[in-house]
Amino acid sequence: MPSLNRKDYRTLGLAALGGTLEFYDFIIYVFFAGAISKLFFPADMPDWLSQTQTFGIFAAGYLARPLGGIVMAHFGDLFGRKRMFMLSILLMAVPTLAIGLLPTYAAIGIWAPLLLLALRVFQGAAIGGEVPGAWVFVSEHVPQRHVGFACGTLTAGLTGGILLGSLVATAVNRAYSPVELLADGWRVPFILGGAFGLVAVWLRQYLHETPVFREMQARQQLAEELPLKTVVREHLPSVVLTMLLTWLLSAAIVVMILMTPTLIQKLFAISAVTALQANSVATLFLSIGCITFGALADRFGAGRVLAAGCVALGASSWLLYRQLSVSPEQIYLLYGLCGFFVGVIGVVPSTAVRLFPPAVRFSGLSFGYNVAYAVFGGLTPVLVSRLLPLDPQIPVHYVVALSAAGVGMGLYLRRRERVIG
Repeated sequence: MPSLNRKDYRTLGLAALGGTLEFYDFIIYVFFAGAISKLFFPADMPDWLSQTQTFGIFAAGYLARPLGGIVMAHFGDLFGRKRMFMLSILLMAVPTLAIGLLPTYAAIGIWAPLLLLALRVFQGAAIGGEVPGAWVFVSEHVPQRHVGFACGTLTAGLTGGILLGSLVATAVNRAYSPVELLADGWRVPFILGGAFGLVAVWLRQYLHETPVFREMQARQQLAEELPLKTVVREHLPSVVLTMLLTWLLSAAIVVMILMTPTLIQKLFAISAVTALQANSVATLFLSIGCITFGALADRFGAGRVLAAGCVALGASSWLLYRQLSVSPEQIYLLYGLCGFFVGVIGVVPSTAVRLFPPAVRFSGLSFGYNVAYAVFGGLTPVLVSRLLPLDPQIPVHYVVALSAAGVGMGLYLRRRERVIG
């Protein structure tokens, strides 16, 4: 059977590296949520309210994902994957740089959070086209028996953006005192992000259109009507399954990787530097986990691997939050273990990509993934923040519940694989 060649590895490497730089731009905001909540809202606003509104603006990026994703997917299905792959990174770099240069509430009042909100919306639209577009791009470049590994590797690249963000945030927190951070230090990671984005644009010029799309063009098999219309009419069950898988993915990433560094500082009195260092360890193991679980899905089937991985995800998440309350010195080990099992999300993209035919693949995946992420990924930070005073363990309770649902989805996929194969 065909195996990966040098060109495949080059494509994977360039796509994953570009995804790392773009995802850094999207998530660096959350690592500086504390500073942003102080600088972009009135000084006399209660801490819980400014934090909730800060996460609300973060969530706006997720809520904007469907529009950007659907528009880019539409043109990606009709005119080519590579063009949209280039456009998404450019649309991310400019707003990131603009955030780094944005005046604060003290300078322009209410316009500060409004402009911040607008820039997050542009970032959300860009990432809405980037993530499903990247999965489709790499899946159509490699042999079918390696789609799990390819999509897992690309997902590792995207999560590598979180690791890069964590490392930059750690460095900035070490380099600047709290006062200096609030003065201008917080701007540094956003300005760097703009530069990273331009590098990613340059890298992607070396990628080529996918063989699958070129073949559809040659045979005139492109969608004859609006691709999304075909998706909704003929592939609605696949959309629903993609949405459910995305709900699991969003719970794991948003809560355990993006929110946990901030949450454990408040819940367990862990210092910002320690929390960010531990997050770097967790995200490194997350990237390893994405590749591992993606490769395992190629060998043993996505359903079986998803079910087993979700059991481990729920258990390791519960163990992390339980043990930090009594043994915070174990944070690196516990968070690293949890991060690895968050990597079970590496099974999701290869599963979702295979649910749709090539002519509407980008639109189907983008619609299901982005709508679900807008709802579940976007509202999760706000929901968890609001419920935290009532239940300090709400973050892990939420992840454990979705892990249980993931086991059910894995068993369903296992039965579906037996019927198909």
